[in-house]
Formats: sequence, structure tokens, C-alpha cells
Amino acid sequence: MLSIALFLLACADDVAKDKPVAVVAPAVEAPPAPTPPPTAPSPGPGFQLDRARSSVKAIGAKITDSHELNFSDFDGNIRLDGDALAGLEVNVRVASVVTDSVKLDGHLKSPDFFDADAFPAASFASTAIVAGGENGATHTITGTLSIRGVAKEITFPATLTVKPDAVEGHAEFAIVRADFGIVYPGKPDNLIQDKVVLKIDLVAARPTG
Repeated sequence: MLSIALFLLACADDVAKDKPVAVVAPAVEAPPAPTPPPTAPSPGPGFQLDRARSSVKAIGAKITDSHELNFSDFDGNIRLDGDALAGLEVNVRVASVVTDSVKLDGHLKSPDFFDADAFPAASFASTAIVAGGENGATHTITGTLSIRGVAKEITFPATLTVKPDAVEGHAEFAIVRADFGIVYPGKPDNLIQDKVVLKIDLVAARPTG
């Protein structure tokens, strides 16, 4: 009984507890857009992400422990239409993942997880950004998330702020890893949780001159 009690005390909490879960649907390729008339307004400016002030992270867990995944190599941009948010793109090189364990870093890059050699990049491209969202979010974002060669449409809440000198965004939500082909169960006595929490903080500087 004592050993069972100690095991239960060591169990990691559900990392997705109290986190919004992204709504997932198959990605649908939109038909080609009609050519706009010559008088149509040009797309809003795109501002490159400041990687030094941005971060792309995830939190995963097994029965006994949880780990934060930090992806150091990424790029992207945030687009505006006037002062309204019009688009967001992020591209992540999955081989840049770093955790608190060198052994885990290597395993995450293997075919059990990201299969970084076959699928070196994960990406997100928005298709819609609307005002308002759950849990006090300022916006709700819909777009295509691609991981391990699997593309799905997801919708999630985010807090986005347009400032005179920068555009800032924060989102923290859960996805089900099996939706993107990551189905490695873990060891029989230390199973991996189905949900993974994505933690995204983005900053894109705006020209002030």
C-alpha cells in the first residue's frame, strides 16, 4: 500500500487542466481567390517576429513527470490592416527543441515523436482572426497547424495587442497529439498524456519612423 501511495503522489498533474483546448478540424484547401480589381487595397504590412523577445514552447507530461519543450529556431510575421490584426504565420524548426534532458531532446526528434529528419518544420498560418474569445482573450484565431506532415484547422483563443512600437501576442491552449500523428504511448508503467499544451509569446516590432 505504501508503494502505491508514493507512486500516486509522484504522478504529474494533467498539464491541460483548466487550459482551453483547440477546436480541430481537417484542413480544407480553399479555392483560388479571384483576382482583385486594380483599385483593391493592398495587403497590410507584415512585421517580422523578434525572436529575442518571442518564444515557442510546449508542455507535455507522462504519469510521473512533465517537461517543457523550448523551440529556439523559428520565424514568422504578424500582419496588420490599419491597426487591426489581419494575419499571423509562424514556422518552427522542430530539431531546435530543448528540454531539461538531453536524452529526451534526442527522443523527441526521433520517429516516435516529431521525426525531425522527415518533417523538419512545423508551421501555423492563420485564416481568420476575430475579436473576442474565451477566458478573457481579446481574439479568436483560426488557421492551419501542420506538425509531422499532418495539417489540421485549429481554432484557439489568444490575447493580441497592437502598440505604437510593436504587436504582441500570447496564446496558451491544448491540442491532442494524436491528431497530428504523434501516438507514441510511452512505457507501460509511465504512459504519456494525450494532450500537449502550446505556449506561444510573440513580439513583432513596428517601424516608428
